[in-house]
Amino acid sequence: MNELHYQLDLMRAMNQKLSDREKMYRLLCDTMDYAYIYYSFEKNSVTTLGKWDDFFDFQIRDRRDFTKLLEMVDEPYVLPLRDMLFLEKGGQETSSVECMQKGKKIWLQFSCRIFYEDGRPADQIIVVQNITKLKTQNEELLYMAYYDGLTGLYNRNYFVRLLTEYLRRAKEDNRLVSVLVIDIDDFRKVNDGLGIVAGDELVQQFGSFLKEFNSDDVIVCHLTSDVYCMAIYDSCGDRSVEHIHKEIVKRTREPFYLVGGQILNITVSVGVAEYPEAATSALELINCAEIVMFKGKSMGKNRIQYFDTPILNDFLKNVELDSKLKEAVFDHNFILYYQPQYYAGNQKLRGMEALIRWKDGDGKMISPAKFIPIAEKNGTIIPIGNWVLEQSIRTFSEWRNRYGVPFVLSVNISALQYQKEDFVDLLLNIIRKYDVSPEEIELEITESILIDDFRAVTEKMQLLKEYGIRISLDDFGTGFSSLSYLKKLPINTLKIDKSFTDTLLTDSATRIITESIVSMVKSLGFESIAEGVEEEQQYKYLRAIGCDIIQGYLFGKPLPQEEIEQLLQKIY
Repeated sequence: MNELHYQLDLMRAMNQKLSDREKMYRLLCDTMDYAYIYYSFEKNSVTTLGKWDDFFDFQIRDRRDFTKLLEMVDEPYVLPLRDMLFLEKGGQETSSVECMQKGKKIWLQFSCRIFYEDGRPADQIIVVQNITKLKTQNEELLYMAYYDGLTGLYNRNYFVRLLTEYLRRAKEDNRLVSVLVIDIDDFRKVNDGLGIVAGDELVQQFGSFLKEFNSDDVIVCHLTSDVYCMAIYDSCGDRSVEHIHKEIVKRTREPFYLVGGQILNITVSVGVAEYPEAATSALELINCAEIVMFKGKSMGKNRIQYFDTPILNDFLKNVELDSKLKEAVFDHNFILYYQPQYYAGNQKLRGMEALIRWKDGDGKMISPAKFIPIAEKNGTIIPIGNWVLEQSIRTFSEWRNRYGVPFVLSVNISALQYQKEDFVDLLLNIIRKYDVSPEEIELEITESILIDDFRAVTEKMQLLKEYGIRISLDDFGTGFSSLSYLKKLPINTLKIDKSFTDTLLTDSATRIITESIVSMVKSLGFESIAEGVEEEQQYKYLRAIGCDIIQGYLFGKPLPQEEIEQLLQKIY
């Protein structure tokens, strides 16, 4: 009897132990944010555990109810999920599949494991997890990795990957790949005038239009700011460069309507480079297309420019020149030449125009027409311009003291240099430093300086004039050239551009315009200077119509300091 009681007590203890362990497992399952299915092949029984009711509104009572799980997921996931639920049919042990619930934006991950005994399936555990948050985060990271946040187009990095694949295919199939770099002309004016929000909206709208070209053989990306890049595999028909460019031009002829009520009309410049002619790698191809796009901009914008070798060679030369120019600025590796100016009536010396020259390390003289535009782009024009001011006024002071006869020193001023806040103070300090009279210094500015901020420019002119400094408007007739603004400018002199002088004797329209300019200048009380005078007949005609001052090779070409001093010795 005692033995029987002992056995009963032992069984009760063991059952209690099993009950406690089962309770512990159930509590653990309930604590986790998972739903579980346990299936026993031997007993053909199904048990659901964990947060089952939070996931599903139905119960699984036997294995035939697994079809309820198949009915709740979207069609593309039905077969993968079915294969996973009946994993033992393929003799597999583990598998996992991600599914989206039908009619909901909820992602579930089903993970299955089969336990085998003697080669036969014994137990099956299925774990269900809600991975919507993780999936959303992954999708966001994926979007950030592949797409541009502003436009929704491919970003630069992913575009390069896709383009590289295009090039690999093209090499195998002996096909062409065309790359277009598309830039909105004068975009800075939109940002400066309307603000960056309006600028971003314009970029978005134009990007949405370009996105319509995306296909298996056309990809588009937002490269940077207002620049886009497009690649076309085996360009032909509706996806040819010519057809797409026509569609782009057609769209830009229509206005863009912004949320703020602004209406914008734009043009774009397009550069085109093709594989394998221009380059064989993705980055080189994009670079070549960008180079010719900028070439098109320099030729007047609103155009398409195709790659060719001379354009690339010019670009590489400019890059080399840019590097050398920065070294020259650091070493002050420049010299000044001076071109005499004479009064047309008596041919007496009126003054000199200081002209910068640059001899590079190889002893080659580089034309200002080549390096000045580069200096304006890379910002070195400011230290170059300040060096010219300092050196020319210092030399002028020496001549003034040595020869004792007054004449005018003309110095060219760039727009960037003129716009500096400390420009007036800088100039006045140099004038005081070398003890010259402000009335003997003449600043030559071009019409382009007037475009950005007419009021600020003229106010600074007026300040300079109040100090006695002379102002000359250079290259008149080639740029802004509005006759109405001349009366508002506090200038002393107007220079007639060489392009007029060149055709004076052969073109009647040029003569009419030149005569009108000279007459108007006299009426306004300014002096007129004709530059580029190389022929006697040009001089006689200009003198006859009342032009005040002559400058050109007929009377004197630009000369170095030593030769100018020889000239001054002869005159004085």
